[in-house]
Amino acid sequence: MQPDKNLNPDTDDLPLRANTNHILVRHYVLDLTLHFDRKVISGSVVLFLEPSSGSGSKTEDGIGPGSCIIEAGRSHNVYVCRSHNEDTVEDGTEGIGKAMTKVEKILGAGERDGAECQALSGVRAQTPSETEIIQSSHLWETTSDDDFTLVMDCCDLHVSKVEEVDISSVFASERSGVRLVNRQTAFIQNLISLPSDEWRQKHQLFLLCSQAPGAQHGSSLQFYRDQWSLQVRKKGVTSAQGFPRALRICYETRPTGGSVRWTKDQDNRVCVYTAGSPINNRALFPCQEPPVAMSTWQATVRAPSECVVLMSGEEEAVPVGDGDTSLLIWNYYVTMPMPASTFTLAVGHWHQVPAEMAPAVERGLKTDCSKTAKLGARPGERVQADQMSGHGSSISEVVKGSPLKTGSGDQTTHSDSALCYSSLEDATLSVTDYSGIVNDSISCSHDDYPCRFTEESTRSQRVIPHRVFGPVSLLQKAQVGVLKLLPRCLAAAHTILGVHPFPRLDVLIVPAGFSSLGMASPPTAASHLFLQMSQGISCISALLCSLIHEVTLEVCDTGLLFQEGLVGPHIIFLSQSVLCAGSPGTEEKSLSLCGSRICHEIAHSWFGLVIGARDWTEEWISEGFATYLEDIIWAQAQKLPSQETAEQSDLKALLRWRRLSDELQNSDEALQILRPNMGNTGQVSDSGSSMVKHALNPDKTFMQVHYLKGYFLLRFLASQVGEQQFINFFRLFVKKYHGQLILSQDFLQMLLITFPDLEREGLTLSAIHADWLDRPGIPKWLYERSAVWSQARLVEEVKAEVVKWILLSQSHQGKGRKRKRIEPKVNYKELTSEQLVVLLELLLEEEELSVPTMLALQRTYSLQDQDAEVQHRWCELVVKHAYTQAYGDVEHFLVHYQAMGVYLYGELMVQEDPQQQALACRCLSLVQEEMDQSARRVVEEMVL
Repeated sequence: MQPDKNLNPDTDDLPLRANTNHILVRHYVLDLTLHFDRKVISGSVVLFLEPSSGSGSKTEDGIGPGSCIIEAGRSHNVYVCRSHNEDTVEDGTEGIGKAMTKVEKILGAGERDGAECQALSGVRAQTPSETEIIQSSHLWETTSDDDFTLVMDCCDLHVSKVEEVDISSVFASERSGVRLVNRQTAFIQNLISLPSDEWRQKHQLFLLCSQAPGAQHGSSLQFYRDQWSLQVRKKGVTSAQGFPRALRICYETRPTGGSVRWTKDQDNRVCVYTAGSPINNRALFPCQEPPVAMSTWQATVRAPSECVVLMSGEEEAVPVGDGDTSLLIWNYYVTMPMPASTFTLAVGHWHQVPAEMAPAVERGLKTDCSKTAKLGARPGERVQADQMSGHGSSISEVVKGSPLKTGSGDQTTHSDSALCYSSLEDATLSVTDYSGIVNDSISCSHDDYPCRFTEESTRSQRVIPHRVFGPVSLLQKAQVGVLKLLPRCLAAAHTILGVHPFPRLDVLIVPAGFSSLGMASPPTAASHLFLQMSQGISCISALLCSLIHEVTLEVCDTGLLFQEGLVGPHIIFLSQSVLCAGSPGTEEKSLSLCGSRICHEIAHSWFGLVIGARDWTEEWISEGFATYLEDIIWAQAQKLPSQETAEQSDLKALLRWRRLSDELQNSDEALQILRPNMGNTGQVSDSGSSMVKHALNPDKTFMQVHYLKGYFLLRFLASQVGEQQFINFFRLFVKKYHGQLILSQDFLQMLLITFPDLEREGLTLSAIHADWLDRPGIPKWLYERSAVWSQARLVEEVKAEVVKWILLSQSHQGKGRKRKRIEPKVNYKELTSEQLVVLLELLLEEEELSVPTMLALQRTYSLQDQDAEVQHRWCELVVKHAYTQAYGDVEHFLVHYQAMGVYLYGELMVQEDPQQQALACRCLSLVQEEMDQSARRVVEEMVL
């Protein structure tokens, strides 16, 4: 079988090449080593494969895809422990002895006596010589096109070897009359089919199999790698059923690979993290990228001992030494099948934000991380001991400890891990509590895995264990801006949506070159880059826009500007841009951006991770939902009364309306459609391959239509049924679809069934598709509603303040220099961060503002201490009016908030002011080494 010929990687569509309709990866075992000197990651990934249903009935050995029944192995109640020393190991995980008894169970009593533990020593894949690599290419050219081809999504990787794993070393192979290939196939099929309550033994067996040597019956499997895929064949195997079930791929990443970002943190220490680029993880390891290819994984990562390894994983890892080397070994795993794109990795000289920096807890929420953890306590009540006492604490002091039950299934945590647990003094967290409205009894519709939604203990766990990491220089700001807010946001999300889908959460403050504001899935604020062409910010010329378009066309293969993608469960990346900018004691004024961003990322646990889009083009299912929910969760976290919540919501809606309307005026209509494939959404080729429409279009990297238009669609639907009823429906939807992938119609059809009056009033599925999902432009409802938002009370307050500032500026015009001016006494109203954004946007529409007015603005609102959203508008104003006294604010912004500064460089250049152009050159020289490589190329083209 040849890969589909119609996939053209030269277009702006992203090819998903994996043939998931023929064969699926059910489990990945990664063994990776970080090389900071060369800026590469080397190692291997072992794939455990299963032919997809419907891809054939029998192999040449007579074994069909469903013929290996696990019950045959489960019928024996006797567990044989091969050695009394094998049941425990130093890191607290289950012993190999129990895993080996599981081998015996799978094989059945007839083969129990022959089971061996040969795999205990582990076999690390060796890198083959260059001759072997050339030979593999030659063999590929001489094989038959009739041989079955496994196609994996892959790019920017140096693959050195692909081999079949000989798992006969895990079990005895002496039984006469049974071919080895039959038994290996049956073993892996049974292993994949083990029930969720035996996941720990299952992972041990996956690990044992992954450490087995390569097959002895010939050379490496034949492989070929092109721009977007890795293709593997076994000579003479013509069907997926006959293809090996366990493969090892030895490879090495490239320093400039699109899935990983090597850079320096704010302490000038080298670090690396997954970049969340549009190509997802295919440049980190060969994988199946289509969302339908959901799998579990476990990973071993070796890194320098001074580094911390953070990763998607259901337990915080406890590092152990790697023999005589200076490396530490970190192990992570997940038990919930998820798309490979959600795999997340970050390695650097991070430090944990110490909990004792936290001030007194506010508004009834109490965080206590100083008491000794108690066995048997409920997850929401437990607290941790031995917190990190200073910024310089080593990782061994943070994560060492013995296992301790969390109350969440069979998972463990560690008593010295510095995970924070929070409890509530008042069971009623807020004015509005939706948590008891919907019956929480769960009947899962997803494949078998240890599901938190079915556990009684998780329903009362409002705040899951959480940690915050970052460079030393930002720990204090991270404490105020993240650690202080995180328990409140987690508890509020639980109140709105119910059970947290994942058992723990790490938050990492990533380097300044991070190309968006936050990812757990992504945040919305990168929108301000493209959307600063909004009303009143006209100094970005069409020439600049075309220049950026031209440059990004050249760099799309290495990761796109500000492309935001899903980051895996258990971990959130946040930009330093969301941290408080104020001086100590003034942080409360700039918490709104950070709180909203945290709530956005937490919302992705439900919409984007535990419920995902089956077609990547339907980004609105993730981003629109998270944008809609961030306001509701943040208002809940602040305990705002209903009237204030509604007013704040309308103000944010107006800001988003301005951004969306400006974006749609300056973008290609094809990029404005939420369902670009329309009626063909979710369809794939016979092999399972597909194209993600516009995913590599450089213009799309600046687009936020899926966030904003999706958000407004949900606001529209809420207006039809009532907001409280709509939130209740969200909980019902999560209850039905958690652990699954969906299309737009799944959500909309369930909504119409739940609220039948909608269709009777003319709101049908086809009408929603036509008005909101399948057409460019802005629906009529949104035009009408925006007029109401523009007259909201908080907006009217801002308009009144704008008049004052315009009058002040006019009072300075036309007066003689020698005449002493008496400044009029004006009382300016205190404004929220969102109101300040509106104020500055409206002032940007003015042709001229006097220097004294600019100075008064800066002093009145302490603009240099506001959040990054406000500072960005202030910098726009400074550049537009050439206010030289505040050029230092512009330089600070460009250096520290790199993700938001690309268009600001452009404005500095198009003004043709030598001083502004020199400022742009100086800022670029300061940050170009750490800047996102795609953003850097765009800015260099504009500036140099």
